[in-house]
Amino acid sequence: MTIDELIRLVPPPAEPVDAQGDWREVEAALGLELPADFKTLIERYGRGQFVDLITPLTPFGAHALLVQHAQRLLDRERPFREKYPDECPYPFYPEPGGLLEWAGTDNGDSLCWLTEGEPDGWRVVVWNPRGVAYDASDVGAVEFLHGWLSGRITTPLLPGEVEPSPWFEPFREREHVYVKLSEGESPYHERLRILRDALAPTADRGCYSDEDGERQDHFAATDLGWSLTYETVYGHQIRVAFPPEDGERARVTLFDAARRMGCQVLSTTTHLGEPVWTAAETATTVGGQESGPDTFDGPR
Repeated sequence: MTIDELIRLVPPPAEPVDAQGDWREVEAALGLELPADFKTLIERYGRGQFVDLITPLTPFGAHALLVQHAQRLLDRERPFREKYPDECPYPFYPEPGGLLEWAGTDNGDSLCWLTEGEPDGWRVVVWNPRGVAYDASDVGAVEFLHGWLSGRITTPLLPGEVEPSPWFEPFREREHVYVKLSEGESPYHERLRILRDALAPTADRGCYSDEDGERQDHFAATDLGWSLTYETVYGHQIRVAFPPEDGERARVTLFDAARRMGCQVLSTTTHLGEPVWTAAETATTVGGQESGPDTFDGPR
């Protein structure tokens, strides 16, 4: 398996983040040579996420994620292993042949190498520390990513359903805002269409519906670099993540979209529940009249 096959499946960013540095310094810090396919993976994709789940640990940039994770692995796991040795079938880096994490997931899983033999022959072990579960595959990092993203490789520790058109999102600092909405007269699918039209062009990032008919639709505003969720699962709301410099544009765009959807904005908060875009900021001129500071009506 070569990096070219992964690139054909998931195009890398034109300007990858934290993708370049001195591999000799990284390997000296670890005391290990690293697999060639992983080096190419980092150089082509850099810091970011595959399908909003898997984050390769780049050793470059301010955080040097690969080295930082490696240096605290054994100390973090030693107390648990001493108490439950039978639950730990593998040694941990820097022990000989130990697990070394090369990627993590948003679910708290670790994608590791079993560092036995030559680096280009290291196997991938998916490890769930919370559930104390391990699943080994006889492939390297790039082949594992390609296999899982294409549905060719499965593991009980990662989601079984993979997006039909997988993507990679490069890392960017983002603000997160939750926009709570009143109900509208239009059906959900029409409101979603209006919202996506306001942010076009957009790309699907997965959807979910439960047995009660509640929905979540995830999508990206590709030209803006924003990630959004429109949903009724946790109340009727829009969740948006955007670069900090886009705050005013996000406010204006989403308030206008809400008006077009036939909804009133009830509140706006950060993902930590702190108020943002206060009533005073959102008073706008609508239909030639200024909306009052308590209405939360959006601009045209």
